[in-house]
Amino acid sequence: MTIFRAPRAPGLRGMVAALRNAAILAATTVLVSACGGGGDDPFAGPLPQLAQAQPATIVNCASLASGFTFASTSVTAASVVAAGTLTNAGQPVAEHCVVTGKMNQRVSAVDGQTYAIGFEMRMPKDWNGRFLYQANGGTDGAVAPATGGFSGGGPLQNALQQGFAVISSDAGHNGSQNPLFGLDPQARLDYGYQAVATLTPMAKALIKAAYGKAPDRSYIGGSSNGGRHTMVAAARYANDYDGFLATSPGFNLPKAAVAQLYGAQQWAKVATDVNNLESALPQTERKLIANAILARCDSLDGVADGQVQDVEACRGAFDLARDVPTCPGARDGTCLTAAQKAAIGNVFTGARNSKGDALYAHWPFDAGIMQTGWADWKFRNSVGSSRDPVAVAFIFSSPPESASVLSNTLGYALNYNFDTDAPKIFATSGIYSESGMSFMTPPNPAKLDALRGRGAKMLVIQGTSDPVFSVDDTMAWYDALDAQYGGHAANFARFYRVPGMGHSRGGPATDQFDGLTALVNWVEKGQAPDRIVATARGAGNAGGVNTEVPADWAANRTRPLCPYPLVARYKGGDKEQAASFACER
Repeated sequence: MTIFRAPRAPGLRGMVAALRNAAILAATTVLVSACGGGGDDPFAGPLPQLAQAQPATIVNCASLASGFTFASTSVTAASVVAAGTLTNAGQPVAEHCVVTGKMNQRVSAVDGQTYAIGFEMRMPKDWNGRFLYQANGGTDGAVAPATGGFSGGGPLQNALQQGFAVISSDAGHNGSQNPLFGLDPQARLDYGYQAVATLTPMAKALIKAAYGKAPDRSYIGGSSNGGRHTMVAAARYANDYDGFLATSPGFNLPKAAVAQLYGAQQWAKVATDVNNLESALPQTERKLIANAILARCDSLDGVADGQVQDVEACRGAFDLARDVPTCPGARDGTCLTAAQKAAIGNVFTGARNSKGDALYAHWPFDAGIMQTGWADWKFRNSVGSSRDPVAVAFIFSSPPESASVLSNTLGYALNYNFDTDAPKIFATSGIYSESGMSFMTPPNPAKLDALRGRGAKMLVIQGTSDPVFSVDDTMAWYDALDAQYGGHAANFARFYRVPGMGHSRGGPATDQFDGLTALVNWVEKGQAPDRIVATARGAGNAGGVNTEVPADWAANRTRPLCPYPLVARYKGGDKEQAASFACER
C-alpha cells in the first residue's frame, strides 16, 4: 500500500533534517541562556545591547507639505488627524500627522506607464522614538493605511497606537498597473527590494523634520509578502533596522507560486467541476482529514484540546492512507477515493517536475486544513486573476508571458509545464537582468552577520496550516541559520509556529498575538521572548471574532507560542490557559 505523508526527502532535505536534530540537541541550552558562554565557540558570546528609544513630541506637521525636501520626493499632503478619527479594536487612535507623497516618478520606456513609489506616513503627536516600516502583502500596488496592524489576527493595539511613526507604500506601482507592472524591469525591482531601500532614508529624514530628531530605533515588519519584504531587508538592509518581524513570510515566493500551480493541476485531476477546484476536496472531506489528524496527533503534547502542538511527532503518527477511510465506491463525505489521496499526497509532498526534482518544500498535516482560508488559497488563488498565475506569468518569469494570459488564468495554471516553464523564475532575459528568484528572495538568507553583529533581532511567526507558504520551508531556513551560527541562532533570531493557523490569521487557532512588543523588548531591553502568549478570537473579542474557533474552546483560550524547536506541552491545570503549558523539547 502506498503511504501518503509529507516525507523527509533525500538530499538537501535530508541534510536539513540532520541540522534540525542538531538544533534540537542545542535548544535547551541556547534558549535558556541566550547570552551563551565563552570558550572556543565564536558564536556563543554576548551580543551588543541596543539602547532604548526616547520619546518626543511632534513640532511640525502641516508645514511638511511644502517645507520638507528630499531627493526625488514630492509630498502631496500633510495634515493633522484628530484623536478618535481612526479606531482599532474599539479604541481611539491618538492625534497624529499623516503625510502622503511619492518618490522616483518616471515614465517607463517599456510600457509607457507612469510609475512612482507612493507612500503614506503617520506620525503620532506623542512619539515613542521608534520608526516602523510597514511592509504590505500580495502584489502590493496599494498604499495601505500606515497603522502597523499586521502582527497576528485582529491586533488589539497597532503600532501607531503604541506610538510608532509608521510608513506604508505601494512598492512602486499602483492598483491599475497590477499585475502587468511586471513587464517593466524597474517596477519588478522596486517590488522585490528596491522600494524599501529608497523609502527608508527618506522616512527617517521626514521623521527628523517632524520631531527635530531621527528615530532612535527602527523596525520593519509585515505578513505574507510583507514578511518576505522583512526577510529580504534582514539580508540586504541590516544596518538600517534594529528589529525585524516577519509573519507568514513568503521568502521563496516565486517557488511557492509555482507550487500553487502544481497544486491546481493535482486538484483538477479529482475535481468534479474543473471550474471549481474545491470540488476536489470540499470542506466536509477536509474536516474528515482534520478529525483523523487530531485522533492521531492531538494528545502528543499531553492533552486533547483540538490543537497539534507537536508537529514533528505528528509526521510519524498520522498516515493519510491508513487513518482516513478509502471509499469503496462513490464519494459520500465519510471517505476519500484513492485518486483523492494520491492528489493530496502529491500536494503535501511538494511540487515536482517530471524527473521528480523538488520545486518547493513539503508541508505538514495539520487540523487547520478544514479552514475556509486554506481553500481560498489552494483552490481559488491558485487559478485566479489576482494571485499566483499572474504573479508567475508577469512578475517572476523572464521573459514575462503575453498579457493574453489574463483572459484565461485557469487555463494558464492547468497547462503550466514544470519542466520548461518553472525554470523561468531563475532566468534572466534581455532587459530583465535579474531573475525572479534574485529580486524576490533574500540573498544568502542563512547568513545574517550584519544583523547579528550590531545587536539587531528577528522574529518569524507562521501558522502550521499556512496553505501558500510552507511552514516547513521556513523551518528549513531556520535550521540552516542555526547551523550557520553553531546552534546559537536563538541569540538573535527566533521562529514560532502557530498550530491550526492559516495564512497570517484564521483557522482553529490562537492567532492573536503581539509580536511587535516582544521584538521591542528583546531589541531594547534584552528580554528574549522565551514564549509569546497568543489568544483565540472567540465571541466578544475586540480585535474581531474568528468564526473558526471551535465551539468547545473557551472564547479567550490562550497558548504559548514556543520558539522552535520547542513545543508547548501540557503540564496540568486549566487546559484553556497558557500557564498550563511549558515550552519543552
